[in-house]
Amino acid sequence: MLNRLLFISIVLLFFSCGNEKVLQLPEIQNATITEILDVSPAYIFYDETKQDSVELNRKNLIISTNWLINVDKRLTLEQALPSIIKLQEKKRNATMHKNEKARNYYTCNDTSIKNLGFIDFTDVVYSFDKSKAPIKDNAKLYNEKIIDKTSSDYQTTSPWAKISPEHYFGVELFLDSKDKIYAYSKDILKSNQLEDYLSEIHNKVFIDINLNKKISIQDYISFKSLLKNIESENITISINEFIY
Repeated sequence: MLNRLLFISIVLLFFSCGNEKVLQLPEIQNATITEILDVSPAYIFYDETKQDSVELNRKNLIISTNWLINVDKRLTLEQALPSIIKLQEKKRNATMHKNEKARNYYTCNDTSIKNLGFIDFTDVVYSFDKSKAPIKDNAKLYNEKIIDKTSSDYQTTSPWAKISPEHYFGVELFLDSKDKIYAYSKDILKSNQLEDYLSEIHNKVFIDINLNKKISIQDYISFKSLLKNIESENITISINEFIY
C-alpha cells in the first residue's frame, strides 16, 4: 500500500512541477489489480504541440521492474500505440538485467475505490497489419454467424484454429467506437450486453480482438477492463489485437 501511495505522490508532483504537464488517466471500475510492488513508470502525454500529439517520457524506466505505463486517455490508439509497442519491444528484447517475472501494466483511475487500478498487457501483441488479422474485411462482422470449428462450413481464418480444443467457438469482436461492439451474429452490441451475448453460447469461447485505430485510449481501456472481468475458464481472449 505504501508503494502505491508513494507512486500517486510522484505523479502529482510530476504534474505540478516544471511545465505543469497534465496526464489524464483512463477511468475504470472494479479493477482486478489494485496494488503492484517494485515498479517504474513511463508517461505518454497528450500534447498538441508535438508530432501526432504524443510525448513519451520513459527516462524513469528500470528494465528489471514492473512497468506502469501511464497513457493520457484523450489519445487515440493510432497516436499512442507506436510508443506502447516501442516500450514492449524494449523490454522483450532486453538482455541485461532482464527479469522474466516483471510485467507491464496500464495505470488507470479506478473510480469505484477512488484510487489506482491496473490492467496487465504484458503478453498482448498489437498489429496494424491487416493481412495477419483473422478477418479480411470488417464488413463480414455484420453477417457471419458463429460457426462450430468442427462444422463442415468452418473455414480456418483465425490463428487460434490450430490451438483451440474441438469444442471452442470462435467469436470476432470489433470495437468501433464508444459502446459499439460488432460481433458475428449481432449488428451492434453495447458493452453492457456483451456478457449476456457470450453466455448464450453454450460452449467454450475464444475471442479475437479487432479495434478501430481512431478510438480513444479511454474507450480501449474500458473495453479491456470489460474483457478482463468476463474472462474465465470458458472464455479465452486472444493475446493478438488487430488495429484498423
